[in-house]
Amino acid sequence: MSKQVSICVLGSGYVGLVAAVCFAEIGHRVICVDNNEAKVKMLNEGGVPIYEEHLEAMLAKHLNRGVEFTTDLAYGVSECEAVFIAVGTPQGSTGSADLSYVEAVVSEIARAVNSYKVIVEKSTVPVYTNEWISRVMHRHGVDPQHFDVVSNPEFLREGTAIEDFLHPDRIVVGANNERAAEVLRRIYAPLTDGSYYSQSDALPGMLSTENPAKLLVTSAQSSEIIKHASNAFLALKISFINAVANLAESVDADIEDIAAGMGLDSRIGPKFLRAGLGYGGSCFPKDVAAFYYVAQQQGIDFQILEEVRKVNATQQEVFFNKVRTALWTLRGKKLAALGLSFKGDTDDIRDSPAIEIIRKLIDAGVTITAYDPAAMDKAKAVLPPSETMKYASSAYEAAAGADAALILTDWKEFAKLDLPKLNSALQFPIIIDGRNLYKPAYMQEQGFTYVSVGRPATYTAQQGKPRKLVLS
Repeated sequence: MSKQVSICVLGSGYVGLVAAVCFAEIGHRVICVDNNEAKVKMLNEGGVPIYEEHLEAMLAKHLNRGVEFTTDLAYGVSECEAVFIAVGTPQGSTGSADLSYVEAVVSEIARAVNSYKVIVEKSTVPVYTNEWISRVMHRHGVDPQHFDVVSNPEFLREGTAIEDFLHPDRIVVGANNERAAEVLRRIYAPLTDGSYYSQSDALPGMLSTENPAKLLVTSAQSSEIIKHASNAFLALKISFINAVANLAESVDADIEDIAAGMGLDSRIGPKFLRAGLGYGGSCFPKDVAAFYYVAQQQGIDFQILEEVRKVNATQQEVFFNKVRTALWTLRGKKLAALGLSFKGDTDDIRDSPAIEIIRKLIDAGVTITAYDPAAMDKAKAVLPPSETMKYASSAYEAAAGADAALILTDWKEFAKLDLPKLNSALQFPIIIDGRNLYKPAYMQEQGFTYVSVGRPATYTAQQGKPRKLVLS
């Protein structure tokens, strides 16, 4: 194993917590700092505030051995060689990233510096943030010889973040001098020299001792743009395939076949060519807006990004209209909503298309009964239980007596439903699938009217359950 590096991670949100635990996994000593005392207490007791595969088990493996949690930023900074900033950068009213949290922690870092530190941007930030961090350090009187600023963006997918960190497509380090770059090389050496993968308890994945992780060193500015450009391009692929899906559906073509044909082209590839409800979550909406804003500030008309956003917003309207068309009228209808998180394998509901569609349906007079394997507690904070918003303990309970079932999140559980049981639970055998989890012909065989995205709808002759006639 490579030489241990002492690391301070500022922020125990999604990026910070995953990074802290994974740095411990590859052999480093980690101090994770957060100003939320309740969260720090939970983490020190082995609890995790987010749903993420492998996270709880890996935290238990390294808690108080490789990683510790504290509210004392000065302690964390003073004890460590590298300081990773992983605080929130929420979207501001203009679309720009709000960097006030970054500036606040940099000011605290400046007051705690007692030796040479590498300050690492792990949060998603606009280009030239590295220079602003340096300016803040200078304003607080820190000697330029006592610190360097490095960009090291994360490329984690929620639901597979631990595996993505330990088996990355690439590790990008934006450093404007070799002294700082060398510290990051040492930190990631267990992944780049393959020594981590030789461990008997290493998390399995696509990389190995023979095929270790690749590290790319660039300027800090290039690294900052790589992160925004990558997310914007993936969002573009999603919006593009959704626009194609709407065309395909209008001419009775099948978007799944079209995407498969496109994806076989090695220049395009199959990933992110899944038609559906559009993108959501904490990254794509914010990063597309922030990248567009950065371009505007530099006098660049990056109009394609605005079109990406518009297509994504339109896709929710397209699905809403599918529901209305399938049911004729909406007021008074009872619908089962399967899925609340923005994608499967996570409890994150930030900018979730499912949440937005449910809001539109409630406004239209629909009663919703929702089920999600992980996100219901978070959803209840934004969609509190009421006469029109209810929650169930299973997909079948949500479907009981409903006029139709909506599939809003691509949980694996929803792709393996007991269809006869679901059919029996529904008042009418109608499924409106925003994630294309089933084949239309198969659903017709199972007795469903099945409406999906970018494919012709299929209909069954059975319109509802027979009702017993009550004579007065």
